[in-house]
Amino acid sequence: MARRFRIQPSRLLLLAVATAAGSACVFGQASAAATTAFLPHQALYDLSLVKSRGSASIENARGRILYNFSGSPCEGYTSEFRQVSELNSGEGKVTLSDLRSTSWEDAEGKSYRFKIDTRMNDGDSSPVDGVAERTGDHITVRLKQPEAKMFTLDGATVFPTEQIRRIIAAAKEGKSLLELMVYDGSDNGEKVYNTLSVIGQAIPGDKAPATPDPSTTSDAMKSLTRWPVTVSYFDRDAKTKEGEQTPVYAMSFELFENGVSRALVLDYNDFVISGAMGKFDVKDSKPCK
Repeated sequence: MARRFRIQPSRLLLLAVATAAGSACVFGQASAAATTAFLPHQALYDLSLVKSRGSASIENARGRILYNFSGSPCEGYTSEFRQVSELNSGEGKVTLSDLRSTSWEDAEGKSYRFKIDTRMNDGDSSPVDGVAERTGDHITVRLKQPEAKMFTLDGATVFPTEQIRRIIAAAKEGKSLLELMVYDGSDNGEKVYNTLSVIGQAIPGDKAPATPDPSTTSDAMKSLTRWPVTVSYFDRDAKTKEGEQTPVYAMSFELFENGVSRALVLDYNDFVISGAMGKFDVKDSKPCK
């Protein structure tokens, strides 16, 4: 059974994000959320199977994510991402996937560049390469791969860093629900997801987690507020029948006010994967000139 699990690389901003010195920038109408100071860092996550359910017969799943995030409100935010994962469905059926990505997003959420390369077992790579630019009331996407193509998106669509900003802003305002359309270049570069974020009660920095990890023991993190968040991703193109639409997958995590996230759980409907932070290093940042 050739199945795989993965986190879209730019969506890993939901796990642990980016940069900023003390300065902040003012966003336009498309990014009305309050500004957020992010933390530059490198993080390593260990993936493992929590449970298998439904018609799937998943005996084991494991993997690792190495993630680097850097940048500033002046120069924009750059992420480098690699995820290697293995899914075992029994009787010797093992699927190995290798996902690599780089992306850049400007601080005002107006421009987004991305390159994604995915390999399954010994198969050929599946590259996606493109740029998205916000102009007026729409977004223009120009793809180089998998094939040259240009198309437009609804101007209300946001890119990944802005998605995080808005979740944090909503959490600080005491909101429990947030709906957004998100584009991150995933799949074939043409997919836009409807997302629903459910935000729980704030957890003060002096409340230790039941299971500490390198983020909660870091001096840079100990005093920060965090929130339990679940983001569900829905296929905008799926035909809805009676009842509510089932998400393609959902991500649960604790989100710190500086964008770093911990205690990741990925629910793919047929099986659930956890991502434990195994390493966390704060990187030097360059203040805006």
